[in-house]
Amino acid sequence: MRIVIADDSALLREGIAGLLTQEGHTVAATATTAEELLVQVEAHHPDLVIVDIRMPPTHTDEGLRAAATLRERHPQLGILLLSQWVHAGRALDLFRTGGSALGYLLKDRVTDIDDFLDALRRIVRGGCVLDPDVIAALIPSQPAQDPLHALTARERQVLGLMAEGRSNAAIAELLFLGRKTVETHVNGIFTKLGLGPTPDDNRRVRAVLTWLQGQGTVGWASDTKTESPPS
Repeated sequence: MRIVIADDSALLREGIAGLLTQEGHTVAATATTAEELLVQVEAHHPDLVIVDIRMPPTHTDEGLRAAATLRERHPQLGILLLSQWVHAGRALDLFRTGGSALGYLLKDRVTDIDDFLDALRRIVRGGCVLDPDVIAALIPSQPAQDPLHALTARERQVLGLMAEGRSNAAIAELLFLGRKTVETHVNGIFTKLGLGPTPDDNRRVRAVLTWLQGQGTVGWASDTKTESPPS
């Protein structure tokens, strides 16, 4: 993979670059600001960008806004958002407008190198990767009228793994189920959520977003985050 990394932390930026290079990937460029990220993507045409959500000068959502710009300019570009915090509204807006080839991981939760590398591969292949802690922070208790209320416990379990970007084969292995059984559960989820096949929509992503959004209980315009001073 050709990758561009954007993070104002030199240790994290160069650490990820070194890891990816060691694994045989090409780090085409690194960036310390969101503006620089946009320039480097146009110059190097990467397969994937890894971008910190909070970047200079305000350390609020510059990286997230740059990711939204890249999604508009390059819809097929893989984008992995990294953050210390969960930014619910604006980050989910990015997934809502086109949830394929996107990922959102919390920096402190990236503890297994193999899982991290696997997440990058899944994103480049068009998958949607969400950290389980991100999902948990974005999903409040579900009211009875919620569209997810019709799902069985097993279907919710399958949908949770779908939200992590797992394929049907991976879900079958993790849950010790046959692939046909998983396919049945996935089709049941689509049916119960009213997600019929369409030419342009990714039903897996739409199912995950239905779960995250709930019955209007996750606000798309406001952020949910643990308040701490930015590093």
